[in-house]
Amino acid sequence: MGIRMRCETWDVRRARAVVLIAAAAGLLTRMLIAANMPGPADVRIFQGFAKAVVRYGPIRIYEQSLPGLPVYNHPPLAGWMLLGLNELSELGIPFGTLIRSPASIADFFCALLVFEIVRRRGSVGTAVACGVGVAVSPVLIATSGYHGNTDAVAITFALAAAHLLVDRKSPLAAGVSTALSISVKFIPVVAIPALFVVALRAGRPVLIRFTAGFAALVALIWTPVLVTVPQNLMENVLEYAGGSYRLWGLVRFADVLGLPQSFITFIQGDGHFLFVLVCATAGVWLAWLRPAQLPGVVAVTMGLLLLLSTASALQYLTWAAAGLFVIGFWEGAAYSCLLGLTAVLGYQGRSAVHWSETVLHLGEAGWFVLAAGLVSGIRKILAAPPAVPPQSSAARTSVPASCTSQPTGSAVN
Repeated sequence: MGIRMRCETWDVRRARAVVLIAAAAGLLTRMLIAANMPGPADVRIFQGFAKAVVRYGPIRIYEQSLPGLPVYNHPPLAGWMLLGLNELSELGIPFGTLIRSPASIADFFCALLVFEIVRRRGSVGTAVACGVGVAVSPVLIATSGYHGNTDAVAITFALAAAHLLVDRKSPLAAGVSTALSISVKFIPVVAIPALFVVALRAGRPVLIRFTAGFAALVALIWTPVLVTVPQNLMENVLEYAGGSYRLWGLVRFADVLGLPQSFITFIQGDGHFLFVLVCATAGVWLAWLRPAQLPGVVAVTMGLLLLLSTASALQYLTWAAAGLFVIGFWEGAAYSCLLGLTAVLGYQGRSAVHWSETVLHLGEAGWFVLAAGLVSGIRKILAAPPAVPPQSSAARTSVPASCTSQPTGSAVN
């Protein structure tokens, strides 16, 4: 038994080192792109937002018209982030590099996080493949290293919250991570009901600690804005439905099929809340049935949000990229490669919001790949044992047969 435990420890440590090296290489690649390429219009828009935050403050910015800039639709923590990045730019670091750093760094940690999530539910070899997949994902390299924005940061915090809650048994930290996810980008709000369901099923002490961590940080970050400019926050952030472009998903298919303009206007307007409700409901259902599979549930919920999204933007492709590797390697690889090509070609066009026919067709194919990946994810979640939590690394004793005969262990399987 002692030999087996040493072998398992050696294998996991070596596997973690492989993912760490891949994540570091991925971060370097992203930062080189950020430092040497101008990026899309969002880079300049964020710089304009940063200047506005310096002028008006991260709270009052919501009530400003900001001529020449789109509506400021980012949660409160993003304003403080922009304030800090602007200070760093005053030291001589190009803002274009800085604004793409948070997403690139988030991908680094997300690769390690996905490894830890997957190895608790499958083989170490699969976990390595999935962690490396996140690190070298073409769609994540394109959206984080070239585009920037904060989508990858929000997704990383959402997956971390699920991991902390069910794998690490740290409900207080999970609550904090949940609050951080919606405070930098509001999209993970669809996963919050599932997180609370799992905390509730774990018992009152867990629910209390999770709620305390979540509520305390939400109060700290959101209360100043809610008290000062509640209406502006509601209109700009909480009710934001995305742009009116017809590039992706349901809106794209409705346009191709020639459906009435009134229908398209509805689903892009008030109707999009119905799709948000569907995503949240699906997450609650899966979390109730298989609480131990919460990371996969969060991944499915965020992927479903992208599948049903009535807004179109290349950076939105981030929402499902890491999560599909939580579901499985082939699901993640198929999505990352096809949608990575979509993103690269999309960014090479005249505008990130004006896709060529080739990119539009790739996006259509990618939508079906995403749908297939989500179906696979739901089936895997439901196939998991309903009441057996994932084992911690300390509790796992099974090792590859080839490891049992040698104290030094064998290659990662």
